[in-house]
Amino acid sequence: MATPLIINGGKPLFGEVTISPAKNAALPILAASLLTPEPILLTEVPRLRDVEVMLELLAHLGTRYAWEGRSLYLETPEIRHTDAPYELVAKMRASFIVLGALLARTGEGQVSMPGGCAFGPRPVDQHVKALRKIGAQVEEDAGTFRAERVRPLRGRVVFDVPTVGGTEQVLLASALGDAEVTIVNAAQEPEVADLARFLTLMGAEIQGAGTSIVHIRGAKRLAGVENYRIIPDRIEAGTYLLAAAATRGKIRLRNVELHHLDALLDKLEEAGHRLMASGDQLFFEATPEPKPFNVEAREYPGFPTDLQPIVGAYLATVPGTSLVSDRVYPERFTHAAELARMGAELQLKERTLAIHGRELFGAEVRALDIRAGGALVVAALAAKGESRIEGTHHLERGYEHLVEKLRGLGAEVGHAQLVLEEAAD
Repeated sequence: MATPLIINGGKPLFGEVTISPAKNAALPILAASLLTPEPILLTEVPRLRDVEVMLELLAHLGTRYAWEGRSLYLETPEIRHTDAPYELVAKMRASFIVLGALLARTGEGQVSMPGGCAFGPRPVDQHVKALRKIGAQVEEDAGTFRAERVRPLRGRVVFDVPTVGGTEQVLLASALGDAEVTIVNAAQEPEVADLARFLTLMGAEIQGAGTSIVHIRGAKRLAGVENYRIIPDRIEAGTYLLAAAATRGKIRLRNVELHHLDALLDKLEEAGHRLMASGDQLFFEATPEPKPFNVEAREYPGFPTDLQPIVGAYLATVPGTSLVSDRVYPERFTHAAELARMGAELQLKERTLAIHGRELFGAEVRALDIRAGGALVVAALAAKGESRIEGTHHLERGYEHLVEKLRGLGAEVGHAQLVLEEAAD
């Protein structure tokens, strides 16, 4: 069981922090390693719980893997099992995309309904509809989906709404074999484009990745890839920027893709904060009197849904009224009641969170999902006094070396038992 986090807040963050590789890019790329019997070598992979869960699943399917520092070696000479067991899939929604990889490599696959964060329904109907549209047979029995390739995958998938997982599912299913597929209304997120770039290096032909229309021509055999570097984590970068903004601090981020952060940076500039970019570095200096703003989370290149709870925590510290809504996951407000425990003044009405900024105070709160946890960390860093955050296993799924990085920025933070031991010493 994860140890609670203790944060003594009310102190501005100062210093430098290096952003880790993106978890949401690493997971589909790990799934893509199933598509070839040849070795894969990834450099700078985040050591997170979600990554470990995906590796457990790949090992069950037949993958051999080994860490060497932060590099990860993977090889899947053969697929030993074509089923993804419930006890692994239930831990993380992203694991559902191995269905497409199994379908491509072996012609069949069986995956249970995925689990993960609990902030509202996230159905897989778009995944199933897409696979059927390009010729796969997909049946469901008591929450388990079984797919079979009865002919080469061909056709045109038109998503009702852009879906990251659905787009990745089709990319994985179509990259290997005699497939010719077009995706219309594809997700444009950088993590999707990173997967497409990786599949292209393996030998697939993919055009239009990162746009709304993607064309895929599968390769008869996909090759291994060496020394592939995963893109930086834009959500982690955004979390540290919002933490610095909430504490009125001054920080420098290293290893960032600036254009991946456009929507957030625009809002921070609107608030009056100072930003300067140089190469893969970003300098941020908070204004002492930020202005409130409104946010609607939406598909990329809009404001990221994964930063919606976290920007809400920041806005809770900004005098004035801000409105926050989420077009991607309209029910994603599990953090609101916990922020209220810290003195935040907010009202949720008709799927819009009205936030009236004020001074926050330390409290005992609980994270119910990864980004709600990020929101509580940001609020606790800004709040006066001590906060105790339960549910930190969610944070371990999405933030690498969180305590160490925050301490490097001058935050007083630690795990509950360690804090007690240090106090005793």
